[in-house]
Amino acid sequence: MIKHILIIIAFVLPALSWAGNPDRQGEAGAYELLLSPWGNGSGVNLMNTSSISGVEAMRLNPAGLHFEGKTQFAVGHMRLFQGVGVNMNSAGLAFKVGKAGTLGFSLSSMDFGDIAITTENQPEGNGGTFSPNFVHIGVGYSQSYKDKIFVGVLFRGISQSVIDVTATGIGLDAGVQYRGGANNQVRLGISLRNVGPAMRFNGEGLSEEVTVNQPQTNQYFLRSYIRSSKFELPTILNLGASYDFLFAGGRDYLRTMANFTSNAFSRDNLGVAAEYSFKEVLQVRAGYKVALGSVEDGTDDVYTGISAGFSAGFKTSKNSDNRLMIDYAYRTTQYFAGTHNIGLRYTL
Repeated sequence: MIKHILIIIAFVLPALSWAGNPDRQGEAGAYELLLSPWGNGSGVNLMNTSSISGVEAMRLNPAGLHFEGKTQFAVGHMRLFQGVGVNMNSAGLAFKVGKAGTLGFSLSSMDFGDIAITTENQPEGNGGTFSPNFVHIGVGYSQSYKDKIFVGVLFRGISQSVIDVTATGIGLDAGVQYRGGANNQVRLGISLRNVGPAMRFNGEGLSEEVTVNQPQTNQYFLRSYIRSSKFELPTILNLGASYDFLFAGGRDYLRTMANFTSNAFSRDNLGVAAEYSFKEVLQVRAGYKVALGSVEDGTDDVYTGISAGFSAGFKTSKNSDNRLMIDYAYRTTQYFAGTHNIGLRYTL
């Protein structure tokens, strides 16, 4: 166990250089990378860094990509701030590679609905509409060592486009999970997310035609390009731990979780959560998260920190372990009607 802990510490020490900095709040971009469309993790406010597994792990800790089974397919849908018309959809596939490896693929996109096109001369709109296109494609791999230590890495392609302006980039996620105890009741997790080069918007939408008048020559036109500023990815570091209280011979459990999130561009977060599983058929969960410190203008977070959800499922065949699970989560907000998550997982 000492060797295992030393490996985890060696991973954490360089990652701590990304400590939270509230003075830089709002300076990063691509904040949709911090959103999760999955109902399982959202039900505990993403406090399950140490215990998350399967396709959902590609959004929080790629080390947890390892799961019980051979293949898993999942789809997720999130209604962000119910009533504003912004949604997030995601799909993922994970399957075992060799004896100890797991490979996963994920695709996520944002849906902003139809937005009216406005111009300087028509600030009320010109009758047309547009919709931004935000897409993420991820490829992850997790390797297990004696079913005690799991190490994972994920590369994610990022694309943001608005009419004829586009920004592309790549981000790296890495994580470690450790399981200890006679029945793996003790779990530790670490993940470093969204590490990558700065992004910049480019395209014809940043150009403008300028009229040039010369006293002794004819009037002519020049196209001027505006060079946009670069923006960093919202890098975060997650440290989590959990402990399982086992019942009914280990088939039922009560999992308690704690998680600390260090944000490179905003305040840090600390939270706790719990999940109860009944006979692998029903799971209920809840979590609470708070932001540490304060900002000068006293701005509060949109979320109040409270989350809850459940998962319900069944075996699709008596002669196999194939299982279908439906996930739902709700997170309370101060100014809107909350955020809803619903998902579907099928494990072979």
